[in-house]
Amino acid sequence: MRVMVTGGAGYVGAHTVRALLEEGHEVLVIDDLSQGHRSAIPQEVKFLRGDFADPRVLEEAASWGPQGVIHFAARTSVAESVREPMAYYHQNLGKSLQLVEWMIARGVRLLVLSSTAAVYGEPETTPIQEDHPHRPTSPYGHSKSLLEKTLRLLAPGRLQVCCLRYFNAAGAHPSGEIGEDHRPETHLIPLLCKVALGQVERIQVFGADYPTPDGTAIRDYVHVCDLADAHIRALTLLATGGAAFAYNLGTGRGYSVLEVIRTARRVIPHPIPVEFAPRRPGDPAKLVASAERAEREMGWRRRYSDLETIIATAWRWHSTHPRGYDQEQVG
Repeated sequence: MRVMVTGGAGYVGAHTVRALLEEGHEVLVIDDLSQGHRSAIPQEVKFLRGDFADPRVLEEAASWGPQGVIHFAARTSVAESVREPMAYYHQNLGKSLQLVEWMIARGVRLLVLSSTAAVYGEPETTPIQEDHPHRPTSPYGHSKSLLEKTLRLLAPGRLQVCCLRYFNAAGAHPSGEIGEDHRPETHLIPLLCKVALGQVERIQVFGADYPTPDGTAIRDYVHVCDLADAHIRALTLLATGGAAFAYNLGTGRGYSVLEVIRTARRVIPHPIPVEFAPRRPGDPAKLVASAERAEREMGWRRRYSDLETIIATAWRWHSTHPRGYDQEQVG
């Protein structure tokens, strides 16, 4: 299949591009490199640098003839979305609908959307199932929830859509060739690696007063390569008309921030000092997925998502790439 990947030079996008190539698909990447990295994308992949909603970029993409789209390009920081909510609605909702309008006009009918567990907000029950109400606690989660709801209304007769709601993407490719390099970095596991490398003085734990066993927030960590596999499975199901509208992607097992730190101290042979800080606005206490639907309907199996493997692969990337994709500037 000829697959167009927006945000394909980003963290999950680049791992998915690699998995698509391994499965024999042709790939076109659109990325403005505001957060992505050109060197994360193999040279044989057709690459368009630009905004995924820019009509000129999309016209060039149309000439390539995509049969399906995997849409990653988005703003993804909960904390930043609280500070800059309009930027999130503009990017994640407004521009995404421009992309959808282009797809409908061009007859590109298959769309896999990178969504998020943040659509659920504070869960009523865990593990969270796909029919749980959407009560997002941040503009980030709200922007994705609005996009999903709009797609559900627009899609019938126009598009086949599958929304993949990630929990916490983590880890790096087992080869050590590509990994996680956000600037600035806000995710726990890469920050633990940066502390171990001496690039960050200590790890900040945001909130020690949550209603959890040790007072720190609990998250469900899923390996980025397992996420990449799920995108390909979703696209394949869409092509045969068999995909559900949404799937959770997680493990069903949550770890508190302090549990992750203890595991990192076992895996990484360097000190990791800790500093406690106030809670961040918009952060729920516990997010843990039920992935039974993805397992049952997509045949999805997690190969790398035990916590020690996640941290070990992340550490391999960061320890061999201490400056990340250091040969280029982000921006």
